[in-house]
Amino acid sequence: MKKRRLALHWQIIIGLLLGALVGGLVNRFWTPDTWSSLGVGDAKAFLAGKASEANSGAGVGAIAVRFLSGATQFAGDLFIRGLRFIAVPIVLFSLIVGVASLGDPRKLGRIGGKTLMWFIITTMLAAGIGLAFSNTVQPGGESFVSAAKREELAATQQALAAQRIAAGTQVKAETSVWQEVVNVVPANPFAALAGAQMLQVVFLSVVVGVGLTLLPRSKSEPVVKVCDGLQDAFIMLVRLLMATAPYAVFALIAKTVAGLGLDVLAALAVYCVVTIAALATALFGLYPAFIWLRTPPGNRVGFARFFRALAPAQLLAFSSSSSAATLPVTMECCRDRLGVSDQITSFVCPLGATINMGGTALYQSIAATFIAQLYGIPLGLADQVTIIMLATLIAVGSPGVPGGSIVMMVIVLEAIDVPAEGIAVILAVDRLLDMCRTVVNITGDAAVAAVIAGNEGQLLTAEQAAAQAPNTL
Repeated sequence: MKKRRLALHWQIIIGLLLGALVGGLVNRFWTPDTWSSLGVGDAKAFLAGKASEANSGAGVGAIAVRFLSGATQFAGDLFIRGLRFIAVPIVLFSLIVGVASLGDPRKLGRIGGKTLMWFIITTMLAAGIGLAFSNTVQPGGESFVSAAKREELAATQQALAAQRIAAGTQVKAETSVWQEVVNVVPANPFAALAGAQMLQVVFLSVVVGVGLTLLPRSKSEPVVKVCDGLQDAFIMLVRLLMATAPYAVFALIAKTVAGLGLDVLAALAVYCVVTIAALATALFGLYPAFIWLRTPPGNRVGFARFFRALAPAQLLAFSSSSSAATLPVTMECCRDRLGVSDQITSFVCPLGATINMGGTALYQSIAATFIAQLYGIPLGLADQVTIIMLATLIAVGSPGVPGGSIVMMVIVLEAIDVPAEGIAVILAVDRLLDMCRTVVNITGDAAVAAVIAGNEGQLLTAEQAAAQAPNTL
């Protein structure tokens, strides 16, 4: 009798918990005195491999520690790089196949219109949830964060904040609304692919797919088959790469937790709790309710079915903080575990990974009001509406990579006349919250895919989906 392996999502959970444990122990017990006992006076220079007189006494023990630190960083970075390597071809070939397989341009318009409508509605609702939590709890008020602690937090992140503010200001200066639309059209499609410009890749894929639908079937079918075969090849690479996910997740989480000081987390505890609670409300309230209400009565997708199917993608999203890197796994979960048709999965998920960022919009609404509260700036109804609208629109342009939304935050803050320097306070815990909001982002993509598939009669029943679910995920 063949011994059944532990399901991958449980392996990932174990890796995540062990990584958090190891990272927490390192953060708690590894101190400057520990480095001194190993002959290291300048830990940053030593770990970076830079020569320093302060590290002249470093011995074998210190070198071993540096090797372990480097190996942990290497394992996590290599895994994420592998996923990003796969993400662009997956978007390209999946969208070409998805659009071309719709056949009738009118059908493409119908499905595309409904997809965009639900993306916008759910993102605006998520941003509204964020505002409701922030306005109710007031995490930036004096009762939670003292003036002295604000100055201390801002000082520790001042250099990084300056970089992000400069980047955000440059984005704002260089792009008007019209220029933003023009930028979606790639001047050089190969440069868009090489630079992983996801909005441009989406445009290219949709245009090629539409072009194929207008060709005679005898000419378009061979091209679609090639793209379909390449899509399957990259999906197979995803399955191979995911076999290493538990180890990579351990490395990623251990590094993150080890670098996140508990004193910083304590100072911003209320802000973190409010943000995570709002994200959890969207994750476990908004999206399950949306799916339940919008899928057909005879084939409703319940809470347990939805989250059981999406668990591997959500765990990877939490570990990687990247919607783009998680895309191949999100697609596999939707198609093979949730029962969404290949046609809908190939169209909705790549599009969602690029423009549907409900978690990001929610986070930006909380962060903007939190910073305004820190500065004692009251926000009126017009400001609140501006936050929702801008958070929804900017979420489309936020890069699907770790920390990408912080750069775009500058635009929101300046629109409501709040000093952009306030982002220095929240940068210390941004990585943790980035991990959480990425889970919400990819959950929103899957929710819309399930609803569209249900409305189009392309959603398997729970029994059919369970029968086809692979053992690899």
